[in-house]
Order: sequence, then C-alpha cells, then structure tokens
Amino acid sequence: MLEYQTYIDYIKDAPLLMKIAWGACCFLISIILLLTIYLKFIRRYLRIKELEDLEFRKEYEVSIIEYLYSGDDSGTINSIQESIIDKIKVSINNKSKRKIIIKVLYDLMNEVSGEMSDSIKIFYYKTGLINDALKRLESKKWHIIAKGIGELTRFKIDEVNNNVTKFIKHPKKEVRKETQLYLVSLYKFEGLSFLNNMATPLSEWTQIQLLEILQNFDDQQICDIKPWLKSTNDSVVLFSLKLAQVYNQFEVQETLMELLSHNSKNIRVSAIETLTHLYGIEAKEMLKTNFNELSLEEQISFFGMLEKLVVPTDEPFVEKYLFHKNFEIQLLALKILKSINLDKYIGLSKMPIDEKDSSMLKLVDSL
Repeated sequence: MLEYQTYIDYIKDAPLLMKIAWGACCFLISIILLLTIYLKFIRRYLRIKELEDLEFRKEYEVSIIEYLYSGDDSGTINSIQESIIDKIKVSINNKSKRKIIIKVLYDLMNEVSGEMSDSIKIFYYKTGLINDALKRLESKKWHIIAKGIGELTRFKIDEVNNNVTKFIKHPKKEVRKETQLYLVSLYKFEGLSFLNNMATPLSEWTQIQLLEILQNFDDQQICDIKPWLKSTNDSVVLFSLKLAQVYNQFEVQETLMELLSHNSKNIRVSAIETLTHLYGIEAKEMLKTNFNELSLEEQISFFGMLEKLVVPTDEPFVEKYLFHKNFEIQLLALKILKSINLDKYIGLSKMPIDEKDSSMLKLVDSL
C-alpha cells in the first residue's frame, strides 16, 4: 500500500510533460488491450461463421443436386422439386445464405451443360433469385449494377436483355464492360453490334475476355467486320484486327491494306501482323518499297512478315539490313538469309567481323 502511495505521489509531483506522457502510455495500453480482445472475438466469430457457411453450403449442394436429378424429360416441375424450391425461397431472404446459394449454382453451371444448365436457369427463376439481380440494376451505385449484370450473364438470362443493354453507354467502364460481356455471352457475334456506334475505349483486357467468350462457341458464322475496321474508334479497329486474325478473315485483306496508312502507329503495326497471318503478299511488296518511311516498330513487324513470306528474290533487300543497328531487325535479317541462302550465310560467318556481330551469328546458329 505504501509503495502504491509513493507511486501516486511521484506522479503528482512529476512535471506536466511527464504526466502527459504517462497518461498517453496508459491510454495506448488500454487501447491495445481492447483491440486484442476485439480481434480475438472477431477471429472466433469468423471461425464459427465459416463453419456455419460450410455446413449451409453442403446442405444446399445436396438439395440443389437433388432438384436437378429429380426432374424428368417433360421439363415440368414435380412435387420433390417444388418442395426444394420452397425451402430455398425461405433461405434467399438471408443475404449470407443467398450468397452461398449463388456460389453453389455458379459452380454447378461450370460443371454441367445442356438440359442440366437449363434446369439451373429455371431454378434461378423459380426461387426468385433473379429478382435480387434485377433490383441491383436499379441501384445508383455502379459496382452493384455491374455485379447484377455479371450474375445475369453467368446464368444466361436473355429475357432481361432490355434491362441490361441500357447500360451499354454507362459512364463507368466497369458497367460497360459487364454489359458487353453479357451481350456477347448470350448473342455471340450478334452481341458485338455495340461496336457499331462505340465512342468510348474498349480496354485490352475486355478485348481478351470477349475473344475468349467467342472462342467457346463452335460452328458459328462470323459477321462482317469491315465496318469495324473502318471505325473512328481506334480500340474498335484493334479489336477487329484481332478478330480478323483469329477467324482467318482473308476477305478483308483490301481493308487491311488501307490500315497500313492509318494515323495510329499501333493500328499500322497490328495491321502488318494481321496481314502476315493472312499471307498478305501485296502488303509485303508495298512495305518493302516504303521500308525507310516506316517507324522502327513497323520495320520490326515487317521483318517478322518477311520471315514468314520470304522468297529468293527478297535476298538483296535482306542483305542491306544484315547489320542493322536494331537488334531485332538484325537478328531477323540473319535468320531470313540463313533460310534462303545457307551458303552465303556460312560465308558471312567466316568473314572478319567484330565481336558483337559474331555473337549475333552464334545466336542465329543456335535457333
């Protein structure tokens, strides 16, 4: 007791600054203790919640799988399926449980196809899950709208097309992207009609996603891409060039030739790469004639084209660039010479040349 009183007296007699420091220390220690207790409580709560969610998930998986395999070829809902739907309807009012059900359905959609996929779609309607997605489309928050469109895409709900397409010109690129993915996922090449009047940029990532979706469909007829190749939107032109290459659109070579004089260097380079893929001999000759007027990127792309479309008469042109200052052009020129005139290439390797060029020849020999 005496020691405690001594401590109190010490604090009372201490300078003001020291009193403030001690007070701050006590306050911080109290905060740390409270936060430690709170964190332990949160961790315990999350563990319990995780176990509950896992239990719910197992229960719903069993119910939904039972629903899918209880159906018959008639397509009508039987009493067993009705009881499962009624059970799920009660659960979807709980936000946490609704998320679990959606996740289970997502996973099943990735594993089934055909009639099973259609059954999941009917289940999505009957349980009222679609209503929640449609409510999200009415939100003023862009991320909620995007999430709603994404959900409708996953379940291939084409009946709400008008509700979704109104967002094709939404100010937020994330919402526009989800709308674009929805249209292409459900309507394939017809869904690309939004490119006709597109004024905003089509991001590289979205272009990749759209191509992945399109390539999941078999035996489909690609639409006429010429109008998109002539678009004033550079990103639309670049995407169309990808389509031309992936789907071997030989009939658009004339339009591609026009793009070789486009204002955008990226488009010119991509046009060269696409023409290379489509064996654009006329483009090769034109570019070879105007080679010195091309940008460095175009020159590199042209030598990539020449490597694929080279003929013996191209040898004099190739010889002029065997020791070009650009590494890629020099490497390609040496590779091309080796492919069309091995004797001359071997003779070149025996000539007295500097160490740098010698290393380049060794690199070509290793290819």
